[in-house]
Amino acid sequence: MSVSHNTQDDNPLNSRSGAAKAIELAGRVLSSWGATYDQAATILRVSRSVYAKALNGQQHELKADRDQLKRAAMVVDMHAAIRIVFSNPENVKGFMGMPNNNPFFDGHSPLEIIGSGDFVALYETHKRVNALRGGGW
Repeated sequence: MSVSHNTQDDNPLNSRSGAAKAIELAGRVLSSWGATYDQAATILRVSRSVYAKALNGQQHELKADRDQLKRAAMVVDMHAAIRIVFSNPENVKGFMGMPNNNPFFDGHSPLEIIGSGDFVALYETHKRVNALRGGGW
């Protein structure tokens, strides 16, 4: 009996085309939230030109590092949480751009917070948005 061990090399996102698709998907989510090209590129930690090509489906091969892939995954995961919590499409698209009075956000929108590009800000925002699924707020 052989045991299969998942390695980093087994992850399809580690391929150049998988990474490009991850950045494209996260980019589409960010765009739907109203992020500018510069904000989205900063959040995903990619160049503006790579972001633009990925968003337009022109970036078929992209070497992304672990940080960039985690950023893309957190963006997509936040979108999934928002889609679970809200049934109204306007709330799904608008939530991340709305001012939030939760102490962490202090009147800023989640998009403003993650727009700094700081990984900790993205992680903390992800944690709070994801908690909406279970009513943890």
